Amino acid sequence: MKQLTFLGLFLLLIMSGQAQDFQLKLWPEGAPNSTTVPGDEQYYQQNGTYRYSNVSEAELFVFLPEESKNTGAAVVICPGGGYWVEAIDHEGFQIAEYLKARGIAAIVLKYRLPYGNSEVPLTDALQAMRYVRSKAAEWKIAPNKIGIAGASAGGHLASTAGTHFTEGDPDATDPLQQLSSRPDFMLLLYPVISFDEQITHVGSRVNLIGKTNDWKQVSRFCNELQVTKNTPPTFFVLADDDHAVVPENSIRFYRALKQFDIPAELHIYAKGGHGFGMKKLDLPTAQWPETFTQWLRVMKFID
Repeated sequence: MKQLTFLGLFLLLIMSGQAQDFQLKLWPEGAPNSTTVPGDEQYYQQNGTYRYSNVSEAELFVFLPEESKNTGAAVVICPGGGYWVEAIDHEGFQIAEYLKARGIAAIVLKYRLPYGNSEVPLTDALQAMRYVRSKAAEWKIAPNKIGIAGASAGGHLASTAGTHFTEGDPDATDPLQQLSSRPDFMLLLYPVISFDEQITHVGSRVNLIGKTNDWKQVSRFCNELQVTKNTPPTFFVLADDDHAVVPENSIRFYRALKQFDIPAELHIYAKGGHGFGMKKLDLPTAQWPETFTQWLRVMKFID
């Protein structure tokens, strides 16, 4: 893997067909918490898609639709990668391009990886929600139509944001902290949900919270146990033959949502395995993006 300069990254994005409108730092004045990164940040290609590793600074890649297509909805996207790398291409940029073409603003979050500090990714996800909400007028986004998406471990991060959000502190001195970090809806692609040893993705669990068996720490990140009446409506996409993150993760979360009568739509395809994202596979899983936009329309997030 070769470290890339910002110019090199920009050229790679162009060559890979990605065209975000702009890129910005999530914490320009420095993040409130930190971790020890094992090496320099890397942006590299693996198995035909691009990835990040050693992420120590959170950034947003912003894709805004043409004004004539704009629906007013937006999605913050959290790529997967087991809380060790980030598959930012087929689980990030490509999803963003699809949404942008359909009038939905898409913001790909390159979140900081934990490396011993389990609070770091969630801190970034919630700040991203607040930041996008703060830009609602400027970016022509409806502040009550901002969702979060995530794939695999990114799905765990997205569902953690959907169950651990804050409503905002009106007395906070930081204007962003006055805003709610609650997503208005969630898109979860083959998500890690539970840290229950019977069904969890062990790598994601260990990379986020270490090898601890402290139930207080483990249960905090068992997101099926954290659902409340305020958890957002959720759209799930996964495959029955996923042996990396077994479907029971999504099924448990779906059942928890239904205990509170929260709208949810669960799609379990027969074939697709794990990590299909926006890959061009000759399988019915390729239909999920259109099905998701139809769900947004049914739920009145887009017209």
